[in-house]
Amino acid sequence: MKPVKAINHIGIAVKSIDAQRPFYEETLGAVFEGRETVADQKVHVGFFRVGDVRLELLEPSDPSSTIAAFIEKKGEGLHHVAYTVEDIEGRIAELKSGGVRMIDETPRPGAHHTNIAFLHPKSSCGVLTELCEPASGHGEGR
Repeated sequence: MKPVKAINHIGIAVKSIDAQRPFYEETLGAVFEGRETVADQKVHVGFFRVGDVRLELLEPSDPSSTIAAFIEKKGEGLHHVAYTVEDIEGRIAELKSGGVRMIDETPRPGAHHTNIAFLHPKSSCGVLTELCEPASGHGEGR
């Protein structure tokens, strides 16, 4: 199996990006890169750069979103770790043939011009894991 290329981002579930922004900018010195809404996932995403890694603050845009359910159940905090991969469809097939349980059996559009797929945390040591493949013409998705 080909190794992942890099950590693409770390997803953090929050009730409000605006309320958390001062901590990330003023306390940590992270650079705010902007916001995006991913309508089909019912989430607003705030991007912050820390060195070579992007932090993705995930704010529910609808009470029925998976992020809203996550916050209700577990509170704000670490949601997932995402890795940059090449050939996401091939990677999903490889993982499935190796017995890895997938949440997404086919890639779907994600934030920052990526195609994404999630592994089930029961197959990834309890950590929700996301695979990200930058859409053609968008480099590493960073």
